[in-house]
Amino acid sequence: MTQQAIEITGLRKTYAGQKGAAPKDALKGVDLSIPAGSIFGLLGPNGAGKSTLINILAGLVTKTDGQVRIWGFDQDINPRQSRAAIGVMPQELNMDPFFTPRGALEVQAGLYGVPKSQRRTDQILEMIGLADKAEAYARTLSGGMRRRLLLGKALVHAPHVLVLDEPTAGVDIELRQMLWSNVRKLNEQGMTIILTTHYLEEAEQMCDEIAIINHGQVIVRDKTSALVGRLDAKTLLFRLEQPLQNLQLPPQVRQEQRESGLLALTYRRSMNTAGDILGAVSAAGGVILDVTSEDPDLEDVFLSLTSGTAG
Repeated sequence: MTQQAIEITGLRKTYAGQKGAAPKDALKGVDLSIPAGSIFGLLGPNGAGKSTLINILAGLVTKTDGQVRIWGFDQDINPRQSRAAIGVMPQELNMDPFFTPRGALEVQAGLYGVPKSQRRTDQILEMIGLADKAEAYARTLSGGMRRRLLLGKALVHAPHVLVLDEPTAGVDIELRQMLWSNVRKLNEQGMTIILTTHYLEEAEQMCDEIAIINHGQVIVRDKTSALVGRLDAKTLLFRLEQPLQNLQLPPQVRQEQRESGLLALTYRRSMNTAGDILGAVSAAGGVILDVTSEDPDLEDVFLSLTSGTAG
């Protein structure tokens, strides 16, 4: 096993402008390495460059400059081996409506040159929950079933790296749980998973590490827990016997009355302590029935890094 599943150096992609418009730099010198065996999150606002990066990895878009190595294979030197090392589950439901799931997997395996004796069609159908629909035309499948089939097609050649592009967008809870169960099993078997998602809670729960891309550049990359720990904010939630009339708060403490009836006081840990906040509430005559704390999550980190700069 190679130590890094993906190694990207100086990756650039410039699209020519249409009708006299200036060229657009979709990627501006991206450097990124993704450890083998990890579940890695690639996040960013719409238009940040995520799709361009994924399409370059998949061999669907030609880069302008830079180097891409997948499972140790340079895309320029060993294009076939690098493409064979990666499978992509796209966001779009693109498939031939006249193929059955079995037929679609068999054709996909053929395109990758997988010998018939080595194909795992029945195993994959069972894993994605389509064994009972193996001979049904794809046009008769529900949207959720079609999304399962996209996952199956990405796995036919047993790739070392699996890219999931917004895999749970618009799907129901049952399918989401089934998908993540399968992803965890694949990862336990050694497969590297790259995930893009707009569900930040999902990324926080699933990903070992996360990179946030914006305006074609990686603006931060760290372990998920370390990213969340970067934020200085902390919130105390108070359930009081009655509303406070004369609450005097320390500087830069934000006050919010939640719909649940809780008083939320958010402070910066570098400037105040929980004791300061409790003291202010007590000094205002507050009778505290209950108090809990609320730490920042990945959504807070994402917004703090990309707010006002999304492209």
